[in-house]
Amino acid sequence: MLFVTGPDQGKAPRLPPGRRRPGRRARRLSYFAQPQSPIWSGHATASLRDHNPVGRRPPGIRPPAPASGRVSARGYTGDRPLDLAWARQEQERLAAQVVLADRLGRLERVAGLDVHFSRDGRQAWAAAAVLSFPGLEPLEQAVARGPVPMPYVPGFLSFREAPAMLAALARLSRPPGLLLCDGQGMAHPRGCGLACHLGVMSGLPCIGVAKSRLLGRHRPPSAKRGAWAPLLHQDQLIGAVLRTVDGVRPLYVSPGHLVSLPTAIALTLACGGRFRLPEPLRAAHRLAAAAAR
Repeated sequence: MLFVTGPDQGKAPRLPPGRRRPGRRARRLSYFAQPQSPIWSGHATASLRDHNPVGRRPPGIRPPAPASGRVSARGYTGDRPLDLAWARQEQERLAAQVVLADRLGRLERVAGLDVHFSRDGRQAWAAAAVLSFPGLEPLEQAVARGPVPMPYVPGFLSFREAPAMLAALARLSRPPGLLLCDGQGMAHPRGCGLACHLGVMSGLPCIGVAKSRLLGRHRPPSAKRGAWAPLLHQDQLIGAVLRTVDGVRPLYVSPGHLVSLPTAIALTLACGGRFRLPEPLRAAHRLAAAAAR
């Protein structure tokens, strides 16, 4: 489970003589246990016009921001090997909840999520950088710091990064309309990459934008920005190899939750500029790196 704790805000009122004050409890965000509900929920159906989602704004539920960004993963700690059999079952359970259809409202806020690790690999700083859409102007940012619950294991990245990312996301004043993360979505051996994990746990649309391939085969796209090639695994379309800058190495884009592949491609390009990575991810990377210094 993921616990977010912080210092008391102000002084508590005095109690009558003979009465004991109850002990403090950490506010719990379900992560390793069965989630009771996503961090945010409720989305309007989207229509597409010129590749931009339009429609009613989703009725987001504003969570209370934790007083501190410190996090700890109580359900798994790095002092013992990860139970891969349990982790596979958890990924399969989450994959069954993934929706690969557009459930976007009017898109005004896009959040990039990234994590920076200490040199010894024991601490993580997760950053959520919110930019306006389509203007891509900075709007809000949040950082969460905590111990790394496990070492890197290929195919299980979400168990290493998602706890801190969800903690940073919960510190935002209101939910963004879309999440971008540096990782895979459905382009994953069990169809549940980091973007799927974050999308299901948060209840928000999420796109995976990875710099390298984890799974599948493809032909190289042409050298022009906007060109893309299908990413296939066992004759199934699992993502796109997308050129975001002329002549620069492509990115591996796959939908995570509440987004279709065509929309994921279009929005990744719409969030880009002169650089290979979309601007929300670049902003989150800079923020996490600065927090770790």
